[in-house]
Amino acid sequence: MKSSRRLRRMKRNKRGLPKLNLTSLMDVFTVLVFFLMINSASVETLQQPKQITLPESIVDAKPRETVVIFVGTETVLVQGDPVALVAEIDSDTGAGVEPIRARLAELSESVIGLSTRAVAESQEVTVLADRTIPFRVLKKIMATCTAEGYTRVSLAVTQKSEEPPTGPSDQV
Repeated sequence: MKSSRRLRRMKRNKRGLPKLNLTSLMDVFTVLVFFLMINSASVETLQQPKQITLPESIVDAKPRETVVIFVGTETVLVQGDPVALVAEIDSDTGAGVEPIRARLAELSESVIGLSTRAVAESQEVTVLADRTIPFRVLKKIMATCTAEGYTRVSLAVTQKSEEPPTGPSDQV
């Protein structure tokens, strides 16, 4: 039996299933893996201890990686290490800030790795203080930081949503 011209043409032009090109697929996954590795290493949040209640603010600025000073209700921690008591700093003798000064000097001298170098060279300190801490204590700590060469001192706060004003408006 003879096959039709159309059937012969269809057999001749019939192609197999296309092959999957793994090279381009591997390139895409490699780029994706590098992107995720780079972005997972960036730090954007400061870890807040449970015993510290931060004040609130409406500012949208993201925190940078800096030297962190925690001021709790009883102790002061520099980069997670306890260095002084709040009661000692609050006293008029001024001896309470000396351990903070020594720890900040130690941090600026002991630079290890790229991330630590960036933190030390930024000359920036972030103070996380409980909202019940008197301002005179914070002022002594911030003055100690600037005296030790950390010229950019930031006070960390909890971000809250912007609330509309509750007073009467001037617009008609």
